[in-house]
Amino acid sequence: MRTAEDVESFLIRMGQPYDDLGDGLFVIHDDARHVGDVAIKIAGPIVVFRAKVMDVPPARREELYRLLLEMNAQEMVHGAYGIEDEAIVMVDTLPLENLDYSEVQAVLDDFSIAVSNHYPRLRTFQPQVP
Repeated sequence: MRTAEDVESFLIRMGQPYDDLGDGLFVIHDDARHVGDVAIKIAGPIVVFRAKVMDVPPARREELYRLLLEMNAQEMVHGAYGIEDEAIVMVDTLPLENLDYSEVQAVLDDFSIAVSNHYPRLRTFQPQVP
């Protein structure tokens, strides 16, 4: 069974700057990939990856939600978009038991690809600043 120490060793191996917040919670600072901070939480037998993409805009929500669902169905390789506390987030989970380095790397790569491909469309929903 993998542990928080194993997850931390993967982060060290990747060379990603991160904070160990204790209790199986790590925050990766992934500005190089334009993802921002990625939280990694060990929650029982699973590892949860979560990254905030942007705030939910006040207008055109139905259109935005439809786009997010379409991207989940057609374009997300791993994980999915969701809404959490008025924020659009990307979330993925993996089983902890046999977790390996390449799986963690794949999730982070997929988050980066998703942000690169999807953010130009998502930002059109943000209010325009004069």
